[in-house]
Amino acid sequence: MPYEQMNEQQVAAYLHMDLREVQKLASRGRLPCRKVGGRMQFSKGDIDHWVELRMHELDHWELARIERGVSRHHGFDETALLAWSLIPHNGLAVPLAAKTRDAAIRALADLAEAAELVYNRDNLVIEIRNREDTCSTAMIPGVALPHPRHPLPYDIAASFVVVGLTTSGIPFGAADGSLTRLFFLICCKDDRTHLHVLARLAQILQQKDAIDEMMSTTDAEALGDLILKYEQAALTKSGGGG
Repeated sequence: MPYEQMNEQQVAAYLHMDLREVQKLASRGRLPCRKVGGRMQFSKGDIDHWVELRMHELDHWELARIERGVSRHHGFDETALLAWSLIPHNGLAVPLAAKTRDAAIRALADLAEAAELVYNRDNLVIEIRNREDTCSTAMIPGVALPHPRHPLPYDIAASFVVVGLTTSGIPFGAADGSLTRLFFLICCKDDRTHLHVLARLAQILQQKDAIDEMMSTTDAEALGDLILKYEQAALTKSGGGG
């Protein structure tokens, strides 16, 4: 529920963060909140967006901590495979035939449509493009995590991740001007799944050699195997199963 209201204790539990840290961040204006009757009040949607924007800056343990809190809040199994299990059959493209930002978005949407996961492919393309216009998802060097700004409960058949690797880097709006080759299109039916998937993918991609190995692969099956390998490693490192 994106409009769910939370107090500081609930935010601390949600982000698996010390209460004093939440209070400090909020009092300094670094965590979105408002004062109601002298008390701090937080919107879960604002907190989720705050996490999303900071995700590329967090280390593995911070990401694991946040994912643990989010998982428990929503009743997810934090020890289960997630990203890999959401990739449909034929949901990986190596190479992804694209040389521009829009071509990459369209090609990823085509993958999802071919997997019969999208009811309105054109609307999905527009939603992703609008999200990128607002703020590029190319926050990790060489990698982008495009997704709609809001979940699409009625436009997709199920939550999914499709992945593409281009033969050469393309401009995708990275703040430092770097080029992007590896794309994870994330489409979820609800906010809770979306944040969980983002946190898990960030943990996968943050591991040493993960991005380099994925970018060196030459076929879709090998890319899928690497995603599985690094997700299992992320779970092991965090104390989960696989």
